[in-house]
Amino acid sequence: MRFLYVFASYLLFWVLFPVLSFHRKTRDGLAQRLGFYAPGLLPADGRPRIWLHGASAGDLLALSPMIDRLRERYPNARIILSTTTNTGHLMAHERLSKKTDAIIYSPYDLWGATQRAIAAIAPSMLVLEYTEIWPNLIRAAKRSGAKVVLTNGRFSQSRLSSYRVFFTLIENPLLDIDVFLMREEDEAERVLSLGAPRSRVFVTGNTKFDALLPSPLEQDDAALRVALGLAPGTPVWIAGSTHEGEEELLLRVYRRLRENFPALKLVIAPRYIDRADRLVGLVHEAHFQVRKRSQGGSETAPVTILDTIGELTRAYRLGTLVFVGGSFTTRGGQNILEPAAQGRPVLFGPHMENFHDSVQVLVGRGGIQVNDADHLYRVMSELLSRPEEVASLGELARSAVRQISGASQRNVEHFERLLGSVAA
Repeated sequence: MRFLYVFASYLLFWVLFPVLSFHRKTRDGLAQRLGFYAPGLLPADGRPRIWLHGASAGDLLALSPMIDRLRERYPNARIILSTTTNTGHLMAHERLSKKTDAIIYSPYDLWGATQRAIAAIAPSMLVLEYTEIWPNLIRAAKRSGAKVVLTNGRFSQSRLSSYRVFFTLIENPLLDIDVFLMREEDEAERVLSLGAPRSRVFVTGNTKFDALLPSPLEQDDAALRVALGLAPGTPVWIAGSTHEGEEELLLRVYRRLRENFPALKLVIAPRYIDRADRLVGLVHEAHFQVRKRSQGGSETAPVTILDTIGELTRAYRLGTLVFVGGSFTTRGGQNILEPAAQGRPVLFGPHMENFHDSVQVLVGRGGIQVNDADHLYRVMSELLSRPEEVASLGELARSAVRQISGASQRNVEHFERLLGSVAA
């Protein structure tokens, strides 16, 4: 039955190859995605290697605190970081290159590509994240003698039946995973129902809670404030990680808010920065002046597009109120803990399926879930008229985030049981 998956993966790859080659998320790094690495890209010494994989930029940030813990525990090991998306690869180079020994694109889950990748990287341990279950890669790693771990494990309740059928057809790849480090008890029960051995399943929490960056220096805030055209004391609404179809709703809410709060500025940070030019057009259609962070422009423009990578967390600190996108669409939400860690009240829409653990942390403690754009307007209007409540909610949010931590350390303790002294 495993042969069926090998055959189907090649067939599907050739059907999708034109899309993969031109899609903005996956069009770079073709050689690496096929398991070929340029000389000098991977470390050449014989030290033990720990390979961490996160699909996107946000996934890599969740792995970041584990990298710190691994460096402390295994200073002699080489740490290889892989990602699927182009934005993840760029972010990793900008923010994680000093912590790692190599940053690569993950191989397509093809039998040949994964065999070549495992042979070249020669990992002592392969660490996958969330629901990154790649049967060919996992099988190649196990055959090479590497340990395989799933961290921040999550399995959607709505997709359990599909997973169960898929795993039955291809010989359950979960049996090749040595340890499952799950985010919550419910998700641990789900992976057990899919056939994971009970002795290998542990609940350790979510490392993204540990990945929240500390507050930046005041002079950095001042520099970013100037770059965004935000005068001190000006009320600011930060709309972070927005998706297609959300900005039109937010601009309508913003127009209504400006009737009572004419000084209010809006900063929109799209989830994908290559949409920045389209957003400029949308803002013009809404009859607002607009400026882009990367190009500057009139400081009097009420709307700014944050079209750079790596500045959103700092920008959150400059906001009076924050809305996190992906929650007015079926995307399932985005990270609401980043602005909370900066001491800002966080608003988000009804679709937070991928971040329900974060919702549980924040609702009633600085986080407010709204039903639709009208509800968002009413809540924001009330909060903007009560600045003392805004400050109180911000401190509640910051406190909530501070109280949840430790998953990274717990995960590394499980790694240690698998690796023993191999990488020490």
